[in-house]
Amino acid sequence: MTQIPVSDALSRVKPSATIAVTQKARDLKAQGIDIIGLGAGEPDFDTPDHIKDAAMEAIRSGKTKYTPVDGIPELKQAIVDKFKCDNALSYTPAQVNVSPGGKPVIYNAFAATLNAGDEVVIPTPYWVSYPEMVALCGATPVFAEASVEQGFKLKPDALEAALSERTRWVVLNSPSNPTGAAYSRSDLEALADVLRRYPDVLILTDDMYEHLVYDDFEFVTIAQVAPDLYDRTLTMNGVSKAYAMTGWRIGYAAGPEALIKAMGKVMSQTTSNPCSISQWAAVAALNGSHDFLAPRNAKFKARRDVVMNAIGTSPGLKAPIPEGAFYVFADCAGLIGKTSGDGKVLETDLDVCDALIAEARIAVVPGTAFGAAPGFRISYATSDDLVKDASERLVAFCRACT
Repeated sequence: MTQIPVSDALSRVKPSATIAVTQKARDLKAQGIDIIGLGAGEPDFDTPDHIKDAAMEAIRSGKTKYTPVDGIPELKQAIVDKFKCDNALSYTPAQVNVSPGGKPVIYNAFAATLNAGDEVVIPTPYWVSYPEMVALCGATPVFAEASVEQGFKLKPDALEAALSERTRWVVLNSPSNPTGAAYSRSDLEALADVLRRYPDVLILTDDMYEHLVYDDFEFVTIAQVAPDLYDRTLTMNGVSKAYAMTGWRIGYAAGPEALIKAMGKVMSQTTSNPCSISQWAAVAALNGSHDFLAPRNAKFKARRDVVMNAIGTSPGLKAPIPEGAFYVFADCAGLIGKTSGDGKVLETDLDVCDALIAEARIAVVPGTAFGAAPGFRISYATSDDLVKDASERLVAFCRACT
């Protein structure tokens, strides 16, 4: 049998842990095992009807052909209007990129700008794909710790320590996957003070969870807070999370026109345009009613509170209250060294997560995958009943550990 060679670039990349956990939960369910999957970052709500109607109308009216590589004019204008209305940021359509999902936006930006020897500063805990995309582009991820004691938010001194003359990008994610931590105006102002001293560093802010915030938290983004950084900031967003459109695969970003043009060049030889039908659906999402957001956010907040109550009553666990997204990142250092109810010695967060699957029938993602061990991520983007059931199982598991 012919051995298939793997590129050096691919050999530096690990598979997605979140996808692996989600698939493991599916496989166990298919075997008839009562497993609650808390790994997927996907809302359990349906795409709103007015968005689905726009997609069906696009099909009926023949909008099913190739489009401009990085987005139709109508969607670019809707994105320009969104940034102006929601974030007080002024862009032209030439400063907007539309890609087939949020991941491609980030990858296209990295592929267009990174060379061997370049560094990208990424706060930990991080979304699993950031460092892998950096590595795939031949550059080096540099991690800046944001600990549980700091509410999982990057502080200026940690950012300063991670920056060097080789730094090409700094990645910010608010609200965060995997922690739900969100940066306030004062948090971003403090980071901006550091970044001003490094004028050649580009800033990527991943705002995918912008509309999923709780407890009257005011969302702001760094180019809004620090207008002098506007010319070197790529502000990324998408329709996947707030609009429950994960499968539609539309991400977008706005930034310096030269960068947007370079990202389009990457797309011209890789993906070409995003799905034409999904683009028209995204126009309806951005331009249409947002009345569905408030009741859905109320549901997410209630689920968050159930999970946080469980963590507060689970020996060995701690977590700050997330300001947004639909994740809780639990520090499980207090379980390390203990023995589970079924006699498994818990030496790492991987052991904890394996025991949770085997004994509590809960599938969560280990903190190791997010660069922050020992811990695990809980996604509460599932039904109220399942969140409640899983939380009760989590408490019982922790209380049984000795």
